[in-house]
Amino acid sequence: MSSSTPVSSAASSALPTAAAKDFPADFVWGVATSAFQIEGAHDADGKGPSIWDTFCRQPGVIADASNGDVACEHYQRWEEDLDLIKSLGVDAYRFSVSWPRVQPTGQGDWNEAGLAFYEKLVDGMLARGLKPYLTLNHWDLPQALQDIGGWGNRVTTERFVEYAVGIAKRLGGKVASIATHNEPWVVAQLGHESGVFAPGIKDRRIAAQVSHHLLLSHGLAITAMRALKLKASLGIVLNMAPMYPATDSDADRTAARLEDGKLRRWYMDPLFEGRYPQDVLDYLGHDAPYVEAGDMAKIQVPIDFVGINYYSRGMISANGPVDNKTSGLELTDMGWEVYPQGLTDLLVSIKRDYPGAKRLYVTENGGAFPDPVGADGRVHDADRTRYLDTHIAAVGDALAQGVPMGGYMVWSLLDNFEWASGYAKRFGIVHVDYATQRRTPKDSALAYKDFVVQQVSQRRTARQG
Repeated sequence: MSSSTPVSSAASSALPTAAAKDFPADFVWGVATSAFQIEGAHDADGKGPSIWDTFCRQPGVIADASNGDVACEHYQRWEEDLDLIKSLGVDAYRFSVSWPRVQPTGQGDWNEAGLAFYEKLVDGMLARGLKPYLTLNHWDLPQALQDIGGWGNRVTTERFVEYAVGIAKRLGGKVASIATHNEPWVVAQLGHESGVFAPGIKDRRIAAQVSHHLLLSHGLAITAMRALKLKASLGIVLNMAPMYPATDSDADRTAARLEDGKLRRWYMDPLFEGRYPQDVLDYLGHDAPYVEAGDMAKIQVPIDFVGINYYSRGMISANGPVDNKTSGLELTDMGWEVYPQGLTDLLVSIKRDYPGAKRLYVTENGGAFPDPVGADGRVHDADRTRYLDTHIAAVGDALAQGVPMGGYMVWSLLDNFEWASGYAKRFGIVHVDYATQRRTPKDSALAYKDFVVQQVSQRRTARQG
């Protein structure tokens, strides 16, 4: 018996601000998840442990002392979840492969049961008319590789290329897109400098080296997959936020420029200009990564797209980030400002600064809000619905300014394991009762469905015309 409620139409006009914008006929609408956050089945069918399995077992690192052992039981409920996605009327589903599920130690023998799971998942998407958008690394590195240094060890770049080629050979002929990494900044900075994410290392020099190895592994994997002559588009997904100076003072502008360098230019400059930004190298000093001859050329290989994950902006003074609570803007449950104009500004800046970025996708965008189920059995999340409406409209504004946008994907399909926050923060447009695993589409899901259906109807009308 299904434990989800079908997605029906919203009672009122859906996403009115977004609906007023013009989107091209081939624009892709989707939803997104990641393996560790939803799959559960942490040791089922030969899966090996990931660094997040290990990290979750350290006292005090997860807000509610939870883990991903069960999560949303997607490993068992994948067909139900694909039906749910299909009922939203979207074009695409962005998902990730768990490296230790398909290759338990990150090298050597493959786990056929894990490979078969993802093949069934992809085939299930295709059977429902959904385009699969695959991400290879959404943070769950095999623990066996961490035991020999993880991303801090250059050898891991070689293991990643072998993994990428193996997945591409198995699934590359069926998926629409393959992204190498999701948010390498998070892996480097939160995982290896502040240590609040797996693997929990606190060393700025290691973090900088990790960022280089992630970029190098990206470039090497793109080259290796390109040689397979796949039809899938190949790229990378980066988290970005525009950095605004708190005042017009030179000190604040310089500080904002450096923060932009650490988050945006540190990754985009190597990808499109073959170099690291000098101001960030100066900031790192002796902690700057060791770069072998030829590395930058290997990183700067042509890619088909850049995925952009956007949630909020940064407001920077010479004394550091400005407290969001002082802005007077609405905050999400994560304490992040709701600032859709930042998404337009970010996308326009990428078009201006990186003309080689030929296709951009918003691969994650959404908000965490407290979402109680009402007495009527529904989740009335007007704040999230408004968030999606204004941010999709912001993408429309970027399109109007000539930004080469290819699609938009909501984060997230399901409430799920939100990393160090555990299950306390809910990003889903579908509510998950973790005790029963019942899925209930929130009002935001209904509004998004109505909006997407409207967009599809407009496509058909345009084709017929």
